[in-house]
Amino acid sequence: MLAYWLETLVALGVQDILINTHYLAEQVTAFVNASEFRERVSLVYEEELLHTGGTLLKNKAFFDKAPFFVIHADNFSCCNYKDFIDAHTKRPKKTIATMMTFDTQNPQECGVIKKNNQGVMIEFFEKVKHPPSHIANGAVYLFEHEIFALLAAEKKPVIDLSNDIIPKLLGKINTFHNTQCHIDIGTIANYQLACDYARRM
Repeated sequence: MLAYWLETLVALGVQDILINTHYLAEQVTAFVNASEFRERVSLVYEEELLHTGGTLLKNKAFFDKAPFFVIHADNFSCCNYKDFIDAHTKRPKKTIATMMTFDTQNPQECGVIKKNNQGVMIEFFEKVKHPPSHIANGAVYLFEHEIFALLAAEKKPVIDLSNDIIPKLLGKINTFHNTQCHIDIGTIANYQLACDYARRM
């Protein structure tokens, strides 16, 4: 999965990549150090996870003022990423991020959204018992630098994007709907689906 994401990002022209390690940190470090992408990758280790938002805030100095990707690397996500970037570039005014979405068969296991006719997220439901939508958050984002002000306003080190930040960004997140392939590698069955899809690529 790391190889897939590194290849995808480098092909898009991404120059610098930050990878947060925690679980199996030694294996991840060894993989990166042996890869052709090692000169592009910075590794940070968290003994106790700060969650996605906390990691971003702690490593703010890594990011310049340009838009940047945030990716949960346990997702296998195939799409035209140039179209994703284009959707962010042409996003509606007052939005500060673009979220990848996908159609899910298990909405109770996902964060799901509702969006308006401009594709802007107007409601968000994180893993609720009776989800009102099948459009799920793919946990692949493009953020503008303004996100750091919102992270700092939390005034705490551990920040979860899905629980702490996204619900406060109703009307401010554009969406890009992935109709090709998006699989959360959270189960053996989904892992097998991703392997089967990759073999057909």
